Amino acid sequence: MPNQTAGATTASDPSTSSGSPRAQSRGEQEVGRFTVAVFQDVSWAERGIEALRRQGFPSESMSIIAKATPDASALVERSLGSAPATIEVKPLGAVVVEGPLVAALQGPAGDLASVGLADAMRRVGFQGHDGLIFETLTGRGGILVAVKTEPRAADALATFHCYGGGNAAIGAWLGRV
Repeated sequence: MPNQTAGATTASDPSTSSGSPRAQSRGEQEVGRFTVAVFQDVSWAERGIEALRRQGFPSESMSIIAKATPDASALVERSLGSAPATIEVKPLGAVVVEGPLVAALQGPAGDLASVGLADAMRRVGFQGHDGLIFETLTGRGGILVAVKTEPRAADALATFHCYGGGNAAIGAWLGRV
């Protein structure tokens, strides 16, 4: 099992981008590095998640966000071992959510529902256009899967690409734009 804290930093560490005075002045907090992709449906997402597990990524590092359907809820339970929460997120409507990405997207104010997925993705290092793509694909029935993994972000990205994860990317812009 990979060490999920290796390479982790805090906002007070001046050597990190989110520890910079500019990032601190914008109220950014270090939330970890997330690699994200959107799969076209539950079966593709399930294959991608299983591939991540075979690569040694623990379920605790994974997150799922999807339109609220019985199939999506079942995917979360099978893949992450717990029932998802259901929240209303503008403009998506009801979505099922589970995993560490959700807390990071909620931010200190717990306002994911009102801010929307596109804008909230900035909190984890994605540019606005990336967030809009993730939100649009999820709104069309795609399954957003994320892995929190600083030291193995490139491995997660490669796995997403190999198993059909669309618009796969690493959130690397926190504190840089």
